[in-house]
Amino acid sequence: MTALDITEVAKRSGVPASTLRFYEERGLIASIGRRGLRRLFGPEVLERLALIAMGRAAGFSLDEVGRMFAPDGRPRIDRKMLTAQAEKLDRTIRELSAMRDGLRHAAACPHPSHLDCPTFRRILKGAASGAMGTRRKQTPRRP
Repeated sequence: MTALDITEVAKRSGVPASTLRFYEERGLIASIGRRGLRRLFGPEVLERLALIAMGRAAGFSLDEVGRMFAPDGRPRIDRKMLTAQAEKLDRTIRELSAMRDGLRHAAACPHPSHLDCPTFRRILKGAASGAMGTRRKQTPRRP
């Protein structure tokens, strides 16, 4: 297969040309030359973009995704990092499931006031104690 210009890569991968240029600046992909003003990429860039998309969908940062490639461009995926991310996703799923269940209960609760409902009060108590996984961003204090 011959070199693909940036327009063709964008079309085949679904990744906008601006993102391709950004990925190139970050060292995630590399062009192999130019045809006029257009960057050219080898056909293997499509597989690499798919791996980047998978990593991003799994919640990895671009820096983490970048570390998943060896200097020669081949995948070098750290299995411990994958396991840690899977555990993080499991925690998020549990938290979101609890939140979903609480919302469904509140929507269908037969009590005239949610504060009269023992189940809702238990959910409220859990939320107040941080059990529902709500994370507040800490704002740095100014000196």
